[in-house]
Amino acid sequence: MIGHGTHVASTAAGAEVHGASYYGLAPGTAKGGSPGSRLAIYQVFSSQNRGRGSTVLAAFDDAIADGVDVLSLSFGSSSFLQQEFIKDPIALEAFHAVQNNITVVCSAGNDGPDPGTVVNSAPWILTVAASTIDREFESDIVLGNYEVIKGEGINFANNPAPPVYPIIHAKSAKKSGVDENATRNCRPDSMEQELIKGKIVVCDNEDSLFPQINKQNEVKKLGGIGVILIDDELRGVGFNFGAFPMSVISSKDGAKVLSYINSVKNPVAAILPSSTNAKTAPTIPYFSSRGPSTIPRSILKPDVVAPGVNILAAWIGNDTTETPEGKEPPLYNVLSGTSMACPHVSGIAAAVKSRNPNWSPSAIRSAIMTTAAQINNKKAPIMTEKRTAATPYDFGSGEVSTTRPLQPGLVYETTTIDYLNFLCYFGYNTSTVKYMAYTIPDGFTCPEGSSIDLIPNINYPSISISDFDETAGRKVIRTLTNVAGDAKTVYNVSVEAPTGLYVRVVPDNLEFTKIGDKSSYQVSFSTENLLKKDVFGSITWSNGKYKVRSPFAISSSIRVRCRTFIYNSRIH
Repeated sequence: MIGHGTHVASTAAGAEVHGASYYGLAPGTAKGGSPGSRLAIYQVFSSQNRGRGSTVLAAFDDAIADGVDVLSLSFGSSSFLQQEFIKDPIALEAFHAVQNNITVVCSAGNDGPDPGTVVNSAPWILTVAASTIDREFESDIVLGNYEVIKGEGINFANNPAPPVYPIIHAKSAKKSGVDENATRNCRPDSMEQELIKGKIVVCDNEDSLFPQINKQNEVKKLGGIGVILIDDELRGVGFNFGAFPMSVISSKDGAKVLSYINSVKNPVAAILPSSTNAKTAPTIPYFSSRGPSTIPRSILKPDVVAPGVNILAAWIGNDTTETPEGKEPPLYNVLSGTSMACPHVSGIAAAVKSRNPNWSPSAIRSAIMTTAAQINNKKAPIMTEKRTAATPYDFGSGEVSTTRPLQPGLVYETTTIDYLNFLCYFGYNTSTVKYMAYTIPDGFTCPEGSSIDLIPNINYPSISISDFDETAGRKVIRTLTNVAGDAKTVYNVSVEAPTGLYVRVVPDNLEFTKIGDKSSYQVSFSTENLLKKDVFGSITWSNGKYKVRSPFAISSSIRVRCRTFIYNSRIH
């Protein structure tokens, strides 16, 4: 998408601008995550080049040579086209960047809500999924009985507030010989034009082969004057419908609309133009890719979530393709995706680096992960699009904070040796690991007995055990480094564990005497019964001033997904 790069760049490091809005929607002050940072931009997508691997490699090489501090990548492969690390240009070059002390932040992908869809999941990458913000674009429907139905979406419709337009359920306009399901979903060539013309059309959205824009275009082509789309997942994301009256409602409200249509002789309605309103946040939107990670197993991904729904940011000038009818080209645009979440974290990473210039990429990642939140603005657990409690497969460590990562207290340093050992555990031999690495310590060889079962032992800020043996239990070791100003301190541990899983941490307190001190602990997981599903919990170290939280995920079954190993990058 032309403008995508401008949008994400301004999110990461845009200057403060007062009075920003999208044609009056989402008004306020816009500012990037690290407005004091300087931007270096490397183009890997164009109309001629759809993100070829060679272009990605060249961009990384240029960035490394230029000495950047943070790399923000709002693109990646499809979850069904992932490659192993040696063939994945993002994973390979991100490893080289990290070895050059560059923090690499990547979007997790837009293939949710299915499990196992997260991408850019190498342990040296900070992988970001999306969350909603406390703002929605409400476009209400007023029925002929003056009942108001809350809808969502951006439209600059000119429907009058009194309901005067006839309203019809699409299936009532079914063409002869057409499957009713196709008509309900407003598929092309499924509805009679004379029954649609001049009406607001209610469309179901159960057919993913024909997205909402196709339904809008079909109704417009037939002379319809508005669309009400019934979809629980899309209801949480404010899609831009331009000047055409269109709104998305929940299935529960859809039942009310259909009941009204079926209860009166001449049903009428109006779709109101959008307004900006507050709502509970964050939640995890349907599109955000989910764990568990499949390449690799035993690394908990995504790492965090950040705002990725209805994000207002700068737009390229004179872009008439994104201009609603009757409007001037926008200075700002509103987009959704993990592409929009990624630069939020990149900006935070830049701010942490500015405050702590000697910190490694893994220390910066740890600071962002261990200070993340798991509750929403109503002090309740973060929920998914299905209104169920989110798990680390949905949000990793949680929703990022803009301030707490600046002073995390302790960090998990994941070293180059950790990453090299990880590649050995993953299944590569010493010669392959040396080929993949930018530089390698003299005399390095893969540890004897390297196995994928050893991956949970690398010093990562979260813990994932994907093949838990209930009969033997499991132990992992972690090491924390003191980075707080109050050098002499003692941290005590607290554990949140699900019923039936026993978690023991030894020792239960860690003492640090100076900045840079390291202290290790061991976590033992055991259970008396087979795990019937994946289970989650957390380990938190606190000295009363700082809290350092690590989530864990335990699964007794190895998830296997068939993959086609072809690299095809795309914008997220």
